[in-house]
Amino acid sequence: MHSSNVILNTFKYFCLSILLFLSKAHFNMDDPFVIVEPKNKAVPIILSVPHCGTAFPEELMDDYNPQMIAQPDDTDWFVNDLYDFVTDLGITIIHAKYSRWVIDLNRAPNSAPLYDDGRIITGLTTATDFFGNDIYTSKDKIPEAHEIQRRLDNYYWPYYTKLEQLLSKRKEEHGKVLLWDAHSIRHYIPTIRQEIFPDMILGDNDEKTAHASLINTAINNLRSSSFTVNHNDPFKGGHITRYFGRPNENMHALQLEMNKILYMNDEEIHYNESRAGMVREVLKRTFEGLITSIEKL
Repeated sequence: MHSSNVILNTFKYFCLSILLFLSKAHFNMDDPFVIVEPKNKAVPIILSVPHCGTAFPEELMDDYNPQMIAQPDDTDWFVNDLYDFVTDLGITIIHAKYSRWVIDLNRAPNSAPLYDDGRIITGLTTATDFFGNDIYTSKDKIPEAHEIQRRLDNYYWPYYTKLEQLLSKRKEEHGKVLLWDAHSIRHYIPTIRQEIFPDMILGDNDEKTAHASLINTAINNLRSSSFTVNHNDPFKGGHITRYFGRPNENMHALQLEMNKILYMNDEEIHYNESRAGMVREVLKRTFEGLITSIEKL
């Protein structure tokens, strides 16, 4: 019964996502991303959500375990919806269309590990979920070099190219720009960390990817609530933050990892409007602070 409910809830989410795309997003069916334009005058901030995608390309559907892709567990569920208020502030959103199980947009193109402390980190084209469960129907479906390159060309680099274009445009208009890379994670994943995760984790690769004033503004506003906020522990920001964060070129990048139970129910299946509302208040205050701070740089 639980499995049936999960599949039904996932189907409802897919339908809702399609309606949201049609109502407020600009996208091309061939693009592996969706762009949501700002509703008001554009500010020098771009929001990226690389792990909210749930779709699988038609040519790959039969390669995956159907029960696994009915509810792709490592998805940053509803994060693009959680942040949808930012368009009112003049912020553009880019978010992924396809699941990170197709290709992980927040990993290096050569799949180099982000950390070397022994934790389990899924790679560019992972064969398992975070818990080590196989996601493909058989081992011969796991992508090899040629298929990995095809996925890079079709799904990975188009996202990076578009994100670079968005950032460059805002930088040209304002002289500087900030990328905010939005993520969420399960409350507890013992294969990564033996303790439960903090409420929020701000990552900037040990303060290398953004100006100190932006980092301080983000931390102070996030900590103005009752949420626990760590800085670069246990996540320092993934490949997107490290790739685009070039403060010496007036291009700054921050990543926020968020505990899913902050805006979902305890089972991390359903969106919880009440919890999400509290998070959105803190995030809105944080973005308003960042808009002021970046204008002063």
